[in-house]
Amino acid sequence: MIEVGIAMLQGARREHIISLQNAAQNLDIDVNIRQLRKSSDIDGINALILPGGESTAMKIASKNEDLLDGLWKYITDFNIPVLGTCAGAILLSQQGLISTSIVRNAFGRQKESFQSKIRIGYPQEDDFHGVFIRAPRFLKGSKNPIAWLGEEVVGVLEGKKMALTFHPELTNDYRFHEWLLNEVIE
Repeated sequence: MIEVGIAMLQGARREHIISLQNAAQNLDIDVNIRQLRKSSDIDGINALILPGGESTAMKIASKNEDLLDGLWKYITDFNIPVLGTCAGAILLSQQGLISTSIVRNAFGRQKESFQSKIRIGYPQEDDFHGVFIRAPRFLKGSKNPIAWLGEEVVGVLEGKKMALTFHPELTNDYRFHEWLLNEVIE
């Protein structure tokens, strides 16, 4: 049984749960999804999802229960696979867990949110439906790109940490959630 934690601070948490359940079904894997609300919920997880939302609000919301500090230590100590989407990607970058720099809300405000076909390089070259909501932007020089909007990098994979500026959980395409589960198996 694979234990996957989802930081329940903000964002499309329920959608990530549904995507994980569908990915596990596609891969014929037993998964237990643990909703992480405080640092004591973390121990024993095999993988982590950091959903989107507002990164500053997420940091403030986690302080009472020390969730994010506990997650950063756990990720560092155990090198578990992590999928960070939108604000989750921002947090990975701000903590130095990925080396690729990122800028918050760089695509604009809520009214500039959009959907577009993007190109992905995982598990092979293919198209993907990208959903961008107040999306951050990776700075030039992004390392290990795996997703592109035109020529712009919108996804990176550094070791076992995948950071995406879009929201795969808002689609019916579970390849990125399947990646997370496959990383645990491997």
